[in-house]
Amino acid sequence: MTGAELDAMNDRHETPADASSPRATAPFALPRARRYVLKKARVLGRSLPEPMGPLDFDGFALLDILVDEGRVAKIAPAGGADFGDAPEVAMSGRIVLPLFVDVHTHIDKGHIWRRKRNPVGDFPTALKAVIEDRTVNWTAADVAARMEFSLRSAYAYGTTALRTHIDSVGAQTRISWPVFAEARERWRGRIELQASPLFSVEYALDDSHMADIEAMLDAHGTGILGAVTYMVPRLSEGLTRLFELAERKGWELDFHVDESADPAARSLKVVADMAIERRFERRILVGHCCSLALQEDDERRKTIDAVARAGLSVVSLPMCNMFLQDRVPGRTPRWRGVTALHELKSAGVRVMIASDNTRDPFYPYGDLDMMETWREGVRILHLDYPFADWAPAVSAAPAEAMGLDLGHLRPGGRADMILTRARDFPELLARPQSNRIVVRNGEASSVEPPDYSELDAIQGLAP
Repeated sequence: MTGAELDAMNDRHETPADASSPRATAPFALPRARRYVLKKARVLGRSLPEPMGPLDFDGFALLDILVDEGRVAKIAPAGGADFGDAPEVAMSGRIVLPLFVDVHTHIDKGHIWRRKRNPVGDFPTALKAVIEDRTVNWTAADVAARMEFSLRSAYAYGTTALRTHIDSVGAQTRISWPVFAEARERWRGRIELQASPLFSVEYALDDSHMADIEAMLDAHGTGILGAVTYMVPRLSEGLTRLFELAERKGWELDFHVDESADPAARSLKVVADMAIERRFERRILVGHCCSLALQEDDERRKTIDAVARAGLSVVSLPMCNMFLQDRVPGRTPRWRGVTALHELKSAGVRVMIASDNTRDPFYPYGDLDMMETWREGVRILHLDYPFADWAPAVSAAPAEAMGLDLGHLRPGGRADMILTRARDFPELLARPQSNRIVVRNGEASSVEPPDYSELDAIQGLAP
């Protein structure tokens, strides 16, 4: 290619294109009007309340979406309805997504990495580091500042609901739960917040501890009880105490389960069997379940069958578990650290993925961006072919696990969505979608993720 040809090509790329063109490079923008139409938007058929028009190879329908006063007033096949003089936004086949739902996070321990690192990168060192930092630094003001930073990040990226686990041991229980309750009220109408307590299952046998837990959840909780389960001698006894309390209070359950590379870690089966035996009626979410992927085929099938019969939902945390699991100094990991998600889904289990830890000793990366979680989840867990079957794992499926009517685009609902420039799944997942437009109540959000320097004071750094 000659120099003149290169110059001509660069000129073409630098010239703003017509936004109505499928090859447009200039960002599209929403009008200031409260009533407008997204023309020829690609919407996943699974995110609609009912079939609407033919679906393409990736499962998308080509639709026109009328937004009026912050609501989705009408959805119709592209070109199939008259919207009068409403201003038009030429989507030209670009993808529109529902807002994200992040069902497993730890916003009480997020963003402590710079003051408490994990130099080894494994699970035991992470746990030790967090306990040390919690003992010294987790005042109400510290927890509140880090929670707020996390929620501002999640909101900027397009999350509409989030569940966090709250470290609930000793005095920390009485510090963190009021902080969470204040955050929940502050964010009401922007992010729907839920929380579950986090403590080792042995603590369920301590009457004083459980009295603290019950009091805090009564005062500040969201009707969810949980713990970390693993193969300890009194596992069944501890689980029984938790199930009994949840039944008495009408609470749901949320467990950290078998976050281990040891195939002998089989507490998931114990949880499922107990739910079946007790005919537990409320929702149960289990997270991690890493060891399931390493068990013998027969053992894994028995466990998955029990999980399906018990009606458990399973959330995999692909980024954090790939970071922590199978980490041996000087040796390349042999395993991606994640659970048997495909086998669970094939058995009819509701499955999903979530962010988990962010910038703490368990995972020094991440920013509560569910687009990143989705992209990495596709790569780590092969959540593709067909992509459409797995797309609800970051929206509708976790919303159902949380008991929320979210993750869909439907007439009459709030005009909450994410506009992208991608036209198929490979385009969507090839880039981080940094130029996505997050729409809330029909208006484009101008919120940016907070700058990390805002945390300098609590990290002990000079301004």
